[in-house]
Amino acid sequence: MKLIQLTDIHLTTPGQTIADRDPNENFKKALNHALSSHPDADRIVITGDLSDWGEKSDYERLKAILSNVRIPVSLCIGNHDERDVFLSVFPEQADENGFVQAVFELPVGTGITLDTWGPDSHAGFYCEKRLGWLCDQLDKTAGPAFLFMHHNPVPIGIDPMDKIMLLDADAFAGVIAKYKHKIRHIFHGHCHLPLCGSLHGVPFSAPRGTNHAGWADFGNERNLSGSDLPEAYAVILTDDHSVMVHMIEYGYAGEVRREGSPDYADWDRLTMVR
Repeated sequence: MKLIQLTDIHLTTPGQTIADRDPNENFKKALNHALSSHPDADRIVITGDLSDWGEKSDYERLKAILSNVRIPVSLCIGNHDERDVFLSVFPEQADENGFVQAVFELPVGTGITLDTWGPDSHAGFYCEKRLGWLCDQLDKTAGPAFLFMHHNPVPIGIDPMDKIMLLDADAFAGVIAKYKHKIRHIFHGHCHLPLCGSLHGVPFSAPRGTNHAGWADFGNERNLSGSDLPEAYAVILTDDHSVMVHMIEYGYAGEVRREGSPDYADWDRLTMVR
């Protein structure tokens, strides 16, 4: 199974930039790169911050772009989104409680998108109703389950980011602990950093994002830190026994060299390209 994760696309009014980068053009470049490089992908999941200011025109533009994509696409919302505005354009994305959550079958197991949005905050929330919904879905599936969400469920050790992580982290972690025998992997965004770790033994990961990049500034106690690192998305390869996650820095403009050989007999100090 192959999945594509794009995150933090931050669509904005055409012509407006973020960190001197054009989010609309970068999203289209990322999507086109993924589609041309991985036409065999089974699904694309975009894990939130679909719009930079939660504007209806951004969601309408996103819907128009995705209408030409033949691979199934699933969406999460993030702190920069507005749930009601999003659902006015994507009403089919609402679950029975009005949250942007869904369950979809995959060639290997089941995918579940989670809604960690909360009003008037950049932090993430996962209330009792959402927790109950997730437990119901995990009860129904035989597994393995793959969870997709926007906010990081574990502190990353950088104070400004940890203030806006998933604030219901303990309750969420309790569900993960209960169902860890069914959950294969958690995918999130939000931090604009390549991250990996585990929660109660369940691995999680995040790519950098399709527009502006973060920086692991551990000494920063107040502000969010940015950098000019390349834009990126993730390619996820899964079988019955393993998960491999690649961060694809599609924004890298340098040379790619095909050098050396995996065959040990071909390794020669005099002729090897170095």
